[in-house]
Amino acid sequence: MSSEEALAEGSERLRRYLEGQQVQASLIKPGSEMPTVPLAAAALGVAPAQIVKTIALEGKKDPSRVCVAIATGDIRIAITKVAAALQLTQLKLAAPETVLRVIGYAVGGVPPVGHVTRVPIVVDQRVLQYDIVFGGGGDEHHMLRITPQEIVRLTGAVVADVANDSEPPPQAGAR
Repeated sequence: MSSEEALAEGSERLRRYLEGQQVQASLIKPGSEMPTVPLAAAALGVAPAQIVKTIALEGKKDPSRVCVAIATGDIRIAITKVAAALQLTQLKLAAPETVLRVIGYAVGGVPPVGHVTRVPIVVDQRVLQYDIVFGGGGDEHHMLRITPQEIVRLTGAVVADVANDSEPPPQAGAR
């Protein structure tokens, strides 16, 4: 699949997946591109922490080994913590072509669910603080409104702390 095809059909493929799985979620199209957390948060009128980023990682020595980390938009992930949570070693950020081939969506619109290949996934525990989060909607024009519980259920994700240690701890009661 070319990047043009992925961009053209990403949100539609995600919509079909959500319907097929009977997921209580919706695709939102605010009317502007949202390839970054700050742009998505501004377009939706929510805090950056309520935007979840879906980050694909691949093995440094074995690029065919791909996994995903899902975290709130206001933190940086610690790749070593992702590796430990998923019992993997030596990970690096996946190349955009790997993300497209394995996950099925172009960087900038990768949703937290509905990937074309089932891969190990870890969800940072901070995501579960929110009743509703917004993730990539299959392209740079759509966002997915979904509960963190649905993300974990649909992906079979491990829940763990994968934030960089230099990040402040989560605030109690944030919703």
